[in-house]
Amino acid sequence: MSTAKPKLTTGPITEIGFVGLGQMGQPMAALIAKAGYKLRVFDANPVAASTLAAHVPAMVCTTAADVAVGVQVYITMLPDGRAVQDVLIGSGKVAGVLAPGAIVADMSSSDPVGTRRLGEALAKRGVILVDAPVSGGVARAKDGTLSIMAGGDAEAIERLRPVFEKVGNKVFLTGPLGSGHAMKALNNYVSAAGLVAAAEALLVGRAFGLDPEVMTDVLNASTGRNNSTDVKLKQHILSGKFGTGFSVGLMAKDLVTASDLAEAVGAKALFARQCSGLWSEAARKLGPGADHTEIYRYLEERGKK
Repeated sequence: MSTAKPKLTTGPITEIGFVGLGQMGQPMAALIAKAGYKLRVFDANPVAASTLAAHVPAMVCTTAADVAVGVQVYITMLPDGRAVQDVLIGSGKVAGVLAPGAIVADMSSSDPVGTRRLGEALAKRGVILVDAPVSGGVARAKDGTLSIMAGGDAEAIERLRPVFEKVGNKVFLTGPLGSGHAMKALNNYVSAAGLVAAAEALLVGRAFGLDPEVMTDVLNASTGRNNSTDVKLKQHILSGKFGTGFSVGLMAKDLVTASDLAEAVGAKALFARQCSGLWSEAARKLGPGADHTEIYRYLEERGKK
C-alpha cells in the first residue's frame, strides 16, 4: 500500500536545522547562517557546534531532536545512511518532533535503497524526504560552489532551491527519491577509479624515469586529464600534503554503495566491484581516517611486494 504524499508547508523558509558539522557540514551551515536563515545546529562533537556558533549566528542544541523544534527544513550531513536513519527514526527521535509538512534534506552520501525506505517511513509521519548529496570537496563547500544532486518530490526540491543555492552553484534534478544518492555513489566511483589510474600511472612512469611533475602537466594537457590529475596530483600527492579533507574510509564506503547498487538493479559492473575491493583494502591498511589521496601511498607499498 502506497503512502499518501505529505502536504508541504507554505510561505518562506526562515528557520533551518542542520545536523553534522564535519569538514563539509561546517562550511555549508555557515553559508546558510550568513544568508540570514535562523539556524539550529547539533553535532556529536560539541566543539564543532560551538566553533560554528563563534563565527556565525547559530543556536547550538544539545540533541538532534532539539534541532527539529520549529524548523521548516532539517538538513543532515552525516557519515552514512545508517547514521541518518538513526537520527531521524531511531534513537535520535527527530521525526517525532518535526512539524507535518517539514522537509528533511539528506545531503549525506547515503545508500539509495535505504533512502527510499526512509522516505516511506517519514511520509507516514507527514514529513517529506529529499536526498541531495553534494560534490566538490571542502574548498567548494567553503565558497558555496558545490554541485548538488537532488532526488525526490520536484515541488519539495523547488521549495529548497533558495537554500541549496546558498551552498552550491549547480543543482541537478536527478529523478525520484534515492536517485541523488545513486548519482553521488556512481560519481564517486568514477572519481575513485580516475584517482587510482592516475596514481598508478605516476608510479609506473617514475619507475621508468619520467618526472611526475612533467607527467601531470602532460596528462592535464591531454586526453588523460580528470579531476584527480587536475586538483589532486600536484596539490596533494606530489606535495605530500594529502589534505583534501575527504577520507579513504568514506570513499571506500561510497564504492561499496555503488557496487551494491549495481547488484541491486541486476547490472554487471565488474570493475566497480574490483575498485571497491581495492579501496576497502586501502582503508584497512591506511586507516579509515587517512586522506583518500593517500591511496597513492597504498599503491606504492603494494607495488614493492
